[in-house]
Amino acid sequence: QVQLVESGGGLVQAGGSLRLSCAASGIVFSINAMGWYRQAPGKERVLVARISRGGSVTYYGDSVKGRFTISRDNANNTLYLQMNNLKPEDTAMYYCAALMLNYWGQGTQVTVSS
Repeated sequence: QVQLVESGGGLVQAGGSLRLSCAASGIVFSINAMGWYRQAPGKERVLVARISRGGSVTYYGDSVKGRFTISRDNANNTLYLQMNNLKPEDTAMYYCAALMLNYWGQGTQVTVSS
């Protein structure tokens, strides 16, 4: 079975940092482009960041550029999202996805207080 399991979410004050992890199994992780999405209450799910299969090409949504960093460890089948200088508007459920396979994790909640 394909499993994408996010962790690392929580409650943090504005300006703080969190590191999200996504542990993948059931896929050949190294050949899959991966991404992080988020969905805030009452909003559509949007792409936050994505990374190519080899990790050399990344994309970030405008709202997180300069603050978030996506990375991957293919040897350990793990995707990361380092989130710095968090803002209240970053509050959302964050989801890991294998982009071409359209597999999604269960999400991890990030809440940023003022």
